[in-house]
Amino acid sequence: MGKRVVGKQTQTFLEWRDDFNKPGLGKQHCQDCHMPRTMRKVVENSDNPERAVARHLWTGGHSQQRLASALSMVVSQPDDGKPELTFHVINVGAGHSVPTGSNRRAIYLNVEILDKTGKTVAGKEWMFAPSYGPRPDDKKFLEEDKKRPDAIAAMQADVQGPHESSIRAGEEQILPWVPELKPGDYTVKSRLIYDLNRYNDRSFKEDQTEINSTNLSITVKKGNLSFMAVFW
Repeated sequence: MGKRVVGKQTQTFLEWRDDFNKPGLGKQHCQDCHMPRTMRKVVENSDNPERAVARHLWTGGHSQQRLASALSMVVSQPDDGKPELTFHVINVGAGHSVPTGSNRRAIYLNVEILDKTGKTVAGKEWMFAPSYGPRPDDKKFLEEDKKRPDAIAAMQADVQGPHESSIRAGEEQILPWVPELKPGDYTVKSRLIYDLNRYNDRSFKEDQTEINSTNLSITVKKGNLSFMAVFW
């Protein structure tokens, strides 16, 4: 695990300790979230009464409940009638960064803008992921990577280029976007998608899970209308 490096992979315990436990965001330990409690006997074939004990599950990246409770998303149009959009991704439900663990894990923020006929007129996608090493993944390191003993793994991360860092416990990441839109009415469709392996082709959907979504109706014109959509 090594020394804490913000944004690096396999730092889950340090993320919990430094970002969640020490600041006082919560008192939960790993097992409190990942091993939900249930009422049952501790020992079968016993006269002892049932009591609250942890289930032997360890819910995580394959659990819709665990994923859906980790992040919230807010989409807004800050300037009335203008095409500027702001996307807020907030870690309110996890005791560590999201995604955490292996640098293969990723969260995609996928945005489509539809006109009144339902036609997609603009789109954008951001990726949040841990970095492979103690620096951000970046294509500029590809030549340097060839000399490393772990060249294949390092290049696999760097070839995807820069991306957003994992969202730390209690953190809000704000992503602005100004799409080129003509005056008119539009629907902004935003989805957060969890991917167990970002190195697979994006067309491979079996390891991807949509964890939440929201739609925002906007009008691009000169005026004083304000809109906001919130998903909790």
